[in-house]
Amino acid sequence: MNFSHLHNHTQFSMLDGAASINQLIKKSKKHGMPGIAITDHGNMFGVPEFVNTANKHDVKPIIGCEFYVTPSGIEDKKDRTRYHQVLLAKNMTGYKNLSKLCSLGYTEGLYYKPRIDKETLAEHAEGLIATTCCIASEINQTIINKSEKEARAIFEWYLNLFGDDYYIELQRHGLNDQDRCNEVLVKWSKEYNVKMVATNDCHYVNEEDSEAHDILLALQTNADINDPNRFRFTDDDNNLNTDFYLKTPEEMEELFSDLPQAIDNTNEIIEKVDNIDLSSELLLPHYSIPDQFDSMDDYLRHLTYEGAKQRYGEITQEVSERIEQELGIISRMDFSGYFLITQDFTTEARKRDVFVGPGRGSAAGSVVAYCLGIINVDPMRHDLLFERFLNPERVSPPDIDIDFDDSGRQEVIDYVVEKYGREKVAQIVTYGTMKAKTAIRDVGRVLGVPLQEVNRITKLFPDQPGVNTFDKVLDPSQNPESAKDIKELFDHPDPQVQKMMRFARTLEGSARQTGIHAAGVIIAPGEISEYVPVALSKDKELITQYDGPHAEECGLLKMDFLGLKTLSILKTSIKYVENNHGIHYELDEIPEDDEKTFELYQKGNTIGTFQFESDGMRKYLKQLKPTELDDLIAMNALYRPGPMQFIPEYIDRKHGRSEVEYPHPDLEELLKPTYGIMIYQEQIMKAAQKIANYSLGEADLLRRAMGKKKQKVMAEQREIFTNRAIDNGVSEEKAEELFDIMAEFANYGFNKSHSAAYSVVAYQTAFFKANYPAEYMAAVLSHNMGDIDKVSKFIEECNRMGITVDPPNINTGQGKFVAVDGRIQYGMEAIKGVGSNVVEEIVKEREENGKFDSIYDFARRVDSSVCNKRTLESLFQAGAFDELNPNRRQLLQHMEILLSYGSRVQEMENSNQSDLFGDGGDNASAIDEPQLEPIDRWSNIERLNKERELIGFYLSGHPLDKYQEDVNMFCSHTLDAEKLNQLNDGTDVRVAGIITKVNRVTDKKGRPFAFLEMEDRHGHVEVVVFNEVYDRCLGMIQEDTRVVVDGNFDSSRGKLQVIANGFERIESMREKYQDQIELKLDIDTNYVDEEDLRQMAELFKQNRGETNVRFNVLSSEAKRPFAMHVRKFVIDPNEELLDGLKTIIGKDAVALNRYNGNGR
Repeated sequence: MNFSHLHNHTQFSMLDGAASINQLIKKSKKHGMPGIAITDHGNMFGVPEFVNTANKHDVKPIIGCEFYVTPSGIEDKKDRTRYHQVLLAKNMTGYKNLSKLCSLGYTEGLYYKPRIDKETLAEHAEGLIATTCCIASEINQTIINKSEKEARAIFEWYLNLFGDDYYIELQRHGLNDQDRCNEVLVKWSKEYNVKMVATNDCHYVNEEDSEAHDILLALQTNADINDPNRFRFTDDDNNLNTDFYLKTPEEMEELFSDLPQAIDNTNEIIEKVDNIDLSSELLLPHYSIPDQFDSMDDYLRHLTYEGAKQRYGEITQEVSERIEQELGIISRMDFSGYFLITQDFTTEARKRDVFVGPGRGSAAGSVVAYCLGIINVDPMRHDLLFERFLNPERVSPPDIDIDFDDSGRQEVIDYVVEKYGREKVAQIVTYGTMKAKTAIRDVGRVLGVPLQEVNRITKLFPDQPGVNTFDKVLDPSQNPESAKDIKELFDHPDPQVQKMMRFARTLEGSARQTGIHAAGVIIAPGEISEYVPVALSKDKELITQYDGPHAEECGLLKMDFLGLKTLSILKTSIKYVENNHGIHYELDEIPEDDEKTFELYQKGNTIGTFQFESDGMRKYLKQLKPTELDDLIAMNALYRPGPMQFIPEYIDRKHGRSEVEYPHPDLEELLKPTYGIMIYQEQIMKAAQKIANYSLGEADLLRRAMGKKKQKVMAEQREIFTNRAIDNGVSEEKAEELFDIMAEFANYGFNKSHSAAYSVVAYQTAFFKANYPAEYMAAVLSHNMGDIDKVSKFIEECNRMGITVDPPNINTGQGKFVAVDGRIQYGMEAIKGVGSNVVEEIVKEREENGKFDSIYDFARRVDSSVCNKRTLESLFQAGAFDELNPNRRQLLQHMEILLSYGSRVQEMENSNQSDLFGDGGDNASAIDEPQLEPIDRWSNIERLNKERELIGFYLSGHPLDKYQEDVNMFCSHTLDAEKLNQLNDGTDVRVAGIITKVNRVTDKKGRPFAFLEMEDRHGHVEVVVFNEVYDRCLGMIQEDTRVVVDGNFDSSRGKLQVIANGFERIESMREKYQDQIELKLDIDTNYVDEEDLRQMAELFKQNRGETNVRFNVLSSEAKRPFAMHVRKFVIDPNEELLDGLKTIIGKDAVALNRYNGNGR
């Protein structure tokens, strides 16, 4: 007898579902079940994946949902009573009603859970099948808690509504209450002639998964696994009930051997349900066109040619032909509406002063899009192909992703919502699923596996992108290094570790929570819930229940509205330049041949610019010495895994060191701009067109086939290419060779449209950095204020550029970083604990009534309810009041007094203003300014540490930063506690640090010694200085002194200590040991010219000393680098010399080494 499960919770039942859709359906198929239903709690998140997977395995998918039904009405938000109700879609009408009900559960009924009521259900019941459901249904709960009579009335209500599509559902999980309900339901089946169906309330796939499921419940409810009262699936004795799994048909037949018809009736439902196809053609929203145009095609043509006049001035035949070709393809594919909708909101964005990116992805290949203002990169100028974007040979919706500046993105979305209607626009759901390593950590925590062991195990998982699932990490071909070790953990001697691994694998992929897609927006022709179910985000935003790809599969138009921080930086830069220099820039008008900009690229000074700031990229830029935008486009395309191997050859060909070779004479014109190297996907397409007479549409299909390495398709394409090439006069051997070359590059080839668009943005950022450095870096800092590491990096870059970043200042600072007279004022909103509202009030008061002339003046004028104790504390410690009182400690100690004083003055002033009969005297001035008691200032390191706490780093630099090279040369260890702990007691160490505390004591004989606290960037340690060393080094044993300590490591007293044998001042080490140091310089003869060598010689002359210089010479003439000692010069390795050399040959090419190795 056939049987199918009709009550199943997948991993998308967020609280308690642990069944993987894939495993659920595979098991159904294995046991011969003709169909299977999905009935997740209150949502349809998993439906598309479920339907696709079931169809793939030839198991009939039944789309359903277990709804929460409230008896008090969908609008009631007080009564938390809710019951379960399974509904299944019988046909497309039923699916649409299921989707509608599921949507209404969120949009109208959300109260702890998405809920519907019976009235709403009755309005949308057509095409649905209903059952009496599980023990949590209204009927069963009424039988248990009230009376059979009351339950009967509810049963009859459902029966009247659904008629022959209503079934009595029987479950047997060994529960007394369930047995009692079943007894009544079987009786009613006979009495009302309603068919019974047997189900199991499946929440996991196999019986052995019950413990993993129990752990999931503990995780999702944030409960202690050992709490006897927590939510879990138990039997009547409160023991774990292991019955909630996908039982085999045989197990179900045995369970219901007394009611075989309940098993057989599941087949009736499977047969009754239609095959529901969720996929659809693209459903474009309606776009209204002016009356004088007959169609959207006509209106698009009109707008395109109007835009072309502005873009090109004179419309040449070449431009006109390209426009006509594109319009023809757009019209034939019925996508005119898509282009009109997109141009509408990009045009509106510009009207609202929202910055729109130049283009992203293949859309930058469309001249129509360029004329409409959708993109800002000229495809004709950069030789970009429309067919790479919209291929007439392969009908698929266009995909235009639009970048907006961060702050403007939401404004554009709001416009789209306003134009098309709130119910027609939604953002897209994302699912936060449990990854393998997360599952191990979570399960390990619940099971009490020691954290150290959990960390050791998770470290076995490779960091390689894409290799992050159990299936992949256990596959030796994908994870050769640790697959065997991970596999052995499943048979670990510790049973808890075994359980952790097994349960984690079961729970992998479980949906923990939903989120919102960072960019995707759906625009539908009608209410979105007519096409896919919708939900509400945590912020009550309308979101689809299907993720992006599945929503598109259902025919909905997905637009990506991306917020690009770089556009915000450019917007702010333009504002700052206009404020400071009176010059206004439009991004389109920035010259593409600016010498300063290319000089910046040639020197690799690209930190803070877009796309080109990584260390590796900067190294290649110095070698490439770009001279035109095309160089940047090529480098942007090449600098990624795979094609990176061609960068050195590209550079050598550009500079004439390697011969430019072409695969075929006919490809010379095509490949000349990239020196004979195929870099772009567009070049592969054009090569197929040139050599084998492919249309560009066909060539795009060829490129895709090559990129995906589908052997069968590749073999077919090879034959077509070769035959056509032969017809075109190419020899068979050469045709085969060309095909192989193209196939190799197709693996690496990058989309030139995207590279060109983003290289334009990159160039624009470099233009402002090169020409308006202070303004640009202030903008960069302002838009990275939330990331302390980045702020620190960019301030370091400002220092390198010679731009002073002033500390926070209450009298000059703004909320953001701003440029003034070539300096940058620190943005006060970047101080931890200081909000934008406070800064706005402070700046407003200062602008209206002048600068603050004392701390008392500030207290009197700024409302203490706005600038409260916590904010003031942050401002004091960050140094924002140094101009008024540099003793930060004193201000902090007297903060309460200052706040109290300010409040009393403000109260007095307010009471004067409200006293109608007052004499107008200024009584507030009669309140005396409080005296601040004298108090010692913080030590330098204390001050810096507070600064670091509030700003995130030492604004004035870590005291040891400038000695990093010396630390590397002369020290054996840092003060990193973890690394020191690995040493044996008595190990010789030489460590550097700043003394932060000195505790001077005497021994029993009255001799002085000391305990010192010493720290570096990595940690801190106690240094014990006994009498003999104390006497000898007394002058250096002072707070804030930077020292190198020779000593022995000791941890015998339960803490990390260094027993000092001697001290040296770190600043004198390099000079003292000059004769033990060697300056090593990497000289690449391909990139270092005579002028560079002359400048280096001049630096050597100016800095003579006792340190030898060695060149490590790299030359294309030599097989390997060779060493060359510079006997003419011995130098003083000071910072001035090193900085000069780094400027000439690069930071990475300059190193100081000590002869006898690093440290001791």
